[in-house]
Amino acid sequence: MRAVAFNEKGPRSLRHGLRPAPTAARKELKIRDAVEADLPAIIEIYNAAVATRVSTAQLEPVTVESRRDWLSEHSSDRYPFWVAEIDGRVRGWLSFKSFLPRCAYRGTIELSVYVDEDFRRRGIARKLLEAAIARGPSLGINAMVGLIFAHNEASLRLFTRLGFERWGLLPRVARLNDAERDLVVVGRHCATR
Repeated sequence: MRAVAFNEKGPRSLRHGLRPAPTAARKELKIRDAVEADLPAIIEIYNAAVATRVSTAQLEPVTVESRRDWLSEHSSDRYPFWVAEIDGRVRGWLSFKSFLPRCAYRGTIELSVYVDEDFRRRGIARKLLEAAIARGPSLGINAMVGLIFAHNEASLRLFTRLGFERWGLLPRVARLNDAERDLVVVGRHCATR
């Protein structure tokens, strides 16, 4: 992926009748392909999400060593793995992966997106998802799916705002600590090439 830069605006925006953040306070967000040197930051972001029991079914933290092959399972021309960088530091990431192994599902992918807990609610996940939606057709993708816990209301709202619809519900399929959790399947079709 060619790196894409965005300006991150502070919490004030013209939409709400407030003045934009001063230019010096705006941070440039760059989306690019992940490289092996990004793995420690990717794993740190992921493990912070593991601890919350809100966005992943992983129950134990992972190590860089255990995920060393993670990036090699992705390719920029089929199943990208992107990072969102601000001031040269990885603050979020998004991965495309095969939805199901059967050939008929080749055009459908599953998206995962995670953001550094100190940088949430700044539009990073939205920008990553918007880039994925825009790039999907050129990758031969006709449908995108997200698997989101029903109690992860922030992610469900974000995906809905970006045109994803509820395609299914798997009730009580995950046990997180002592709570049974529902899994919502959201999806959207991509524009044709």
